[in-house]
Amino acid sequence: MSKDWFLEDEDDIFIGSAKSKYFDIARSANKEIVEDEFDKLLEKLAVMELLLSKEMDEEFDINRVIKEYVIRNLDEVEQMKKGLYVELTGDIVTRLDS
Repeated sequence: MSKDWFLEDEDDIFIGSAKSKYFDIARSANKEIVEDEFDKLLEKLAVMELLLSKEMDEEFDINRVIKEYVIRNLDEVEQMKKGLYVELTGDIVTRLDS
C-alpha cells in the first residue's frame, strides 16, 4: 500500500512535510543551485502576475485578488503549495545528482 504524500502527517518526525523537506534540502544543497531554482520560480511568478494583470486598469490590486482567492479556496491552494514544494525540491535534487 503506497502512501499519498499529499496526505502525510505534517508532524511526523520521520517523514515531515513537503515544505520541511524542501528547506532541509535547500539548506544543505549548493547555494548557487538553490538560488538559480529560486530565480526560476520567481520568474514563473512574475509571468503569472503579468498574465493575470494584463488588460486590467491601474486600480487592479493583484494582492487583493490573491488574498480573496486563498480565502475561498484554501484547501486547493494548500495542495498546490505542497506540490510546488515537491517540484522545487525535486528540481534541486536532480541538479545535485548531475
